[in-house]
Amino acid sequence: MSATPMSLRQAFEIGRLDAHDQAALRRRGEVSAPELAEAALLRIEALDPLLGAVSHRAPERARARAAGPLADAPLAGVPWLAKDSLDYPGMPTRACSRSRSGVLAERGHAYAERMDAQGLVAVGKSSMPEFGLLGSTEPLAGPVTRNPWSPRHSPGGSSGGAAAAVAAGLVPLAQGSDGGGSIRIPAACCGIVGLKPGRDSTVRVRARHTIEDLLVGDSLMARSVRDVAQGFAAAHVDPRRAAVARPGAARLRIGVIQAGLLGDAPHPDVAESIRASADLCASLGHAVEAAQWPLDGTAMLHAFQDIWTHLGADCVDAARPLLGGRRLEDALEPWTLALGRRALELPTAALERGYAQLARLPAQMAAFHTRYDVLLSPVVAAPVPPLGSFGPSLPAEELMGTMFDWIAYTPLQNLAGTPAISLPLSCDAQGLPLGSMFGADRGDEDLLLGLALELEQARPWQGRWPPVSVASPPAAVPAPSFPLSV
Repeated sequence: MSATPMSLRQAFEIGRLDAHDQAALRRRGEVSAPELAEAALLRIEALDPLLGAVSHRAPERARARAAGPLADAPLAGVPWLAKDSLDYPGMPTRACSRSRSGVLAERGHAYAERMDAQGLVAVGKSSMPEFGLLGSTEPLAGPVTRNPWSPRHSPGGSSGGAAAAVAAGLVPLAQGSDGGGSIRIPAACCGIVGLKPGRDSTVRVRARHTIEDLLVGDSLMARSVRDVAQGFAAAHVDPRRAAVARPGAARLRIGVIQAGLLGDAPHPDVAESIRASADLCASLGHAVEAAQWPLDGTAMLHAFQDIWTHLGADCVDAARPLLGGRRLEDALEPWTLALGRRALELPTAALERGYAQLARLPAQMAAFHTRYDVLLSPVVAAPVPPLGSFGPSLPAEELMGTMFDWIAYTPLQNLAGTPAISLPLSCDAQGLPLGSMFGADRGDEDLLLGLALELEQARPWQGRWPPVSVASPPAAVPAPSFPLSV
């Protein structure tokens, strides 16, 4: 490591590189792994007061790991953020809930072990809504995360801290988890790449839980497709799986669906963005045509809501032994408590119908994909919402309507177990990012990543940076001019 302390300007310059290019600097001997870690810590110190993307900083642990022996792997030495719900040794697992303590995890599961085996250096944890149960990252336990494109707008959720950190260049990689859109939604809101892997494609991320095992997929979020592809390969159940390195040669059949699962038309800006993405695919020689949902979207989304309600209730039950004399209302957010109450009111038949929907969907989507290789749709029904639109203290019935209307596209792949990816191909009338979602059949992540690489080359987004980011000179980084809570 150089005897000269790294300047913030140097740290920002490194932060403008993706994970592959940062790793290349290390391989060429231009920087060391400790310097890469120090650069990330400097960027977090400078920019995170504006963003609130990092819920836990681990500078000493990061420095010690970067100084130790690292694996001979493509991205060795590159800094990353774990999500606040991931058990990672030496860091607390709070899930941004007041019910959780700061006790450090002693061990992680296979996913955390794979990230270590890749030589990645965890510098902390990213913020999220409590237990990942909302589409905006505004936990009462803090920190509230702001969109680096506009600090008064949401970064989405639940992997909102991860997306904001990557979009701003704090780190090139951050882990996201997606149980109903929680990778794809914040990727779309913050203008980065977010892949939700299909069921059984990656190693175990967390302790066994029936609903999470069925719904949730995890991957590394990034600004470049090649970084996302490498992260997917690193966590794949087959440790020999290679990362997709080039666009696919075959021309694909792409079915385009504009309406949400409830049949509602999206916001005009969203509709225009999907038309533009469809036109781009057609210009590249892919066969593009309008399609229809191959299922009862209303029944599917209601099934998802009922299953999601039980997931919230499980969070309430798990918190009870941790109260230490506190009232439940002082430890958990109103939205989480409302899900717990709703679960008690639901008839058992509702859960039965939910699992029946879940059981039918893989075959329905497999049949759809015999006609179309790829499904193109919006990620969300409307542009990035202002902070407070989906806050955890809003009336539960209001949230149950407005939030699920907004996310009326992404839960399909969670219930069906199929992969999907959000790509930053457009923006709305305010200049805020809009994602386009591409979905495929079970096991076709490489097909999606190949198409994503082709689209990235055709319409590059690497030069688009938000106002709060490493693209701004360090001296131009302002102090927060807004309250750090909403």
